[in-house]
Amino acid sequence: MSDQPLALLLLRASRWFDRRLLDRLEELGWPRLTSAQSLVFPHLGGDGTSPAALARALGATRQSTQELVAGLVRLGLTEVVDDPATKRGRLVVLTSRGRELASAARGVLGDLEAELGATRGAQLRDLLESVWDDGAAGR
Repeated sequence: MSDQPLALLLLRASRWFDRRLLDRLEELGWPRLTSAQSLVFPHLGGDGTSPAALARALGATRQSTQELVAGLVRLGLTEVVDDPATKRGRLVVLTSRGRELASAARGVLGDLEAELGATRGAQLRDLLESVWDDGAAGR
């Protein structure tokens, strides 16, 4: 058994997935994203996400989130639109190109999970989901 702290192992695993994801997306012809930019995509709902909700989900300030979104807008992957549900609200949404990138990323992540092997991948997924489901991740 390893003497390494579990938190360090989880961080390394997260970085392993992210590095390989970004490398493979670039190999497929997508622009090079930063790790911070790649974290935006899972938090964008189909109808968009408010900048404030996105900042909370990322655990970031509104200003740094605005900078991330602005970079993704410049790449043509997201856009900021009026929120039809509120007068002055805004939503961050994926463009069609952003949806294509998200689809490519899902494929790459599936391939990376397969590299772990079906049994190890399923065990890891079950363990992590059980921690989250037990509420431990939110404490």
